[in-house]
Amino acid sequence: MKHILDKIITRAHLDKTEAYNCMLAIGNGTLNDAQTVALITGIQMRGLQLDELNGFREALLELALPMHFDVGDSIDVCGTGGDGKNTFNISTATAFVLAGMGYKVVKHGNYGVSSLCGSSNVLENLGYTFTNNQDALQKQLDSANICFMHAPLFHPALKAVAPLRKALGIATFFNSMGPLVNPANPTHQLSGTYSLELARQYQHALRKERKEFTVLHGMDGFDELTFIGVTRVLGQQRDELIEGSPLQSAIQLSQISGGDTVEAAAKLLANLLQGNGTEQQNTVLAGNVALALQTFSPQKSFEMAFAEAHEAVLSGNAINPLKKITI
Repeated sequence: MKHILDKIITRAHLDKTEAYNCMLAIGNGTLNDAQTVALITGIQMRGLQLDELNGFREALLELALPMHFDVGDSIDVCGTGGDGKNTFNISTATAFVLAGMGYKVVKHGNYGVSSLCGSSNVLENLGYTFTNNQDALQKQLDSANICFMHAPLFHPALKAVAPLRKALGIATFFNSMGPLVNPANPTHQLSGTYSLELARQYQHALRKERKEFTVLHGMDGFDELTFIGVTRVLGQQRDELIEGSPLQSAIQLSQISGGDTVEAAAKLLANLLQGNGTEQQNTVLAGNVALALQTFSPQKSFEMAFAEAHEAVLSGNAINPLKKITI
């Protein structure tokens, strides 16, 4: 391990095998807390490299509890977090809107680390019970078109480092890994990243799997489409910019805030899913749903997908899947 830490301290890069072995060591508990923190902070300070991302990812998936669902096409909607913007839970809301539209959603998520409220925080507050029981999750998919996979229940390495990540309170490369290590391996994926470099790494990694995917990065630092500034959108054959807002007036960050408490964030989410969001909240939510619809149907224009998504958001049907999985 000293050799690895020496490389990181000198800002050298790990090759894929070294990264793979490091993650196995974390997952197997052979690294102590000091070594793990040094590894995490060192890589975060100099930036994650593609070989490292691929090596860490391969090890995390190897260590993970595998899930095999009978769903056909499915999608994960998951951002890296770490943008520090404290927007409402856009990816979680997007997942429920899609489920209400009849799409199968296998959502991967976790508690917030660098933000107030991650997807796990808000769903737990709304009464969802985390489980890694495949039969129970399959039943949720069958009845509600959605299930939620709380990452620590499926990834021993993530569970092992959770207290350290919480103590650090900053975005780390584990944020970068989350959307890439869904153990159910959905056929489609919509991911947001807090950096453009990471978005390009995602594009490179996901292209090898031949799955349909969309990766986005808000150029003002967002890991979701907010219509604040310019958003870069990448896919199998896609590299384009989304500029401006469907609204006449510009959307302000304060208009899509997630609130100051987990309770407030949960109440806001439930309100949105019933179709009672503000014009700005509904627009941002519909924009992200539109990108998911394009992931399923790349030939569909963004304008057409947005109109379909906006209608679904206003319908309030998204609350039904939430009710079914929190009974």
